[in-house]
Amino acid sequence: MKILVTGSSGLIGSEVCTYFSAKGHSIHGIDNNQRMEFFGPQGDTTWRQKELSDNLSDFTHHVLDIRDRAKVLDLIKSIKPDAIVHTAAQPSHDKAASIPFDDFDVNAVGTLNLLEAARQFCPESPFVHMSTNKVYGDGPNSIKLKEMDTRWDYDDPQYSIGIPESFSIDQCKHSLFGASKVAADVMVQEYGRYFGMATCCLRGGCLTGPSHSGVELHGFLSYLVKCNLESKTYKIFGYKGKQVRDNIHSEDVAQFINLFIKSPRSGEVYNFGGGKDNSCSILEAFEICKSHSGLSQNYEYLEDNRIGDHICYYSDLTKIKSHYPAFSLRHSLSDTIKQIVEAHKRRS
Repeated sequence: MKILVTGSSGLIGSEVCTYFSAKGHSIHGIDNNQRMEFFGPQGDTTWRQKELSDNLSDFTHHVLDIRDRAKVLDLIKSIKPDAIVHTAAQPSHDKAASIPFDDFDVNAVGTLNLLEAARQFCPESPFVHMSTNKVYGDGPNSIKLKEMDTRWDYDDPQYSIGIPESFSIDQCKHSLFGASKVAADVMVQEYGRYFGMATCCLRGGCLTGPSHSGVELHGFLSYLVKCNLESKTYKIFGYKGKQVRDNIHSEDVAQFINLFIKSPRSGEVYNFGGGKDNSCSILEAFEICKSHSGLSQNYEYLEDNRIGDHICYYSDLTKIKSHYPAFSLRHSLSDTIKQIVEAHKRRS
């Protein structure tokens, strides 16, 4: 089987490439190192692209910008992949405000280019889109919350196990990034529902793992570990450092994508993170990191929170587990952070 992966040098894309290559599939990766353009040298992913090229037996790298419609059409026409996994994105809701055209063109227009190319040349091939929980904007902040010693949590039994897919995406503040990802998310759904293609949107929480090139504007745990090990000051933006995220290891993401490709559905949406069990606040992440690195975290607290930021967010995994009972989280939060610590030490 031929798998086409966009954003193939990034965290999720590279994990997907590795996972499917190990199963004997041919991998075509699209990546033009745009992450470095967005975030500077710290976002450079060429080291990961080199690892893939050196270590995967049937991997072809394509330097291509998904905004280039003609080249996207030509490539998919020539490859006719058996599945497409779309992980390429401008991923930062802070960065989007300074580059609104680039943000929308990459996230929304780039996704449309891929969908239409797939419809024209391989309409039977499953199309998996890495969406984001930012499609819900700051709507989750309207849920009644309770403040605890080290975190915020939901104080409404309706959300005791997290945010479900039925939660509204309307009448809230998304950030420009959230808005561009909403456009892509809805378009992926529509190509499934209107054209009958096998598509799904994975509305990810904090996607993480040892291959992440984390930066301050994107890559929560990876960047936190980097600051911890290099004795750099980590900036907390508001909410007392008690803001909560659920974290899912990149290998668990690849595991689910494999299940979807084997048994695809049309126009589906899944909230996709670590759930409540793999959730933590920033303060709690400091302590877990310290347990593996032996180092205390240097941090600075800033009163102003990031615009549209969630106070508390973790995914209700009921739907995804009901549709795919074989799916399970194989990496605990502590083990994931330990892997990130060890990987950063190896690369330093």
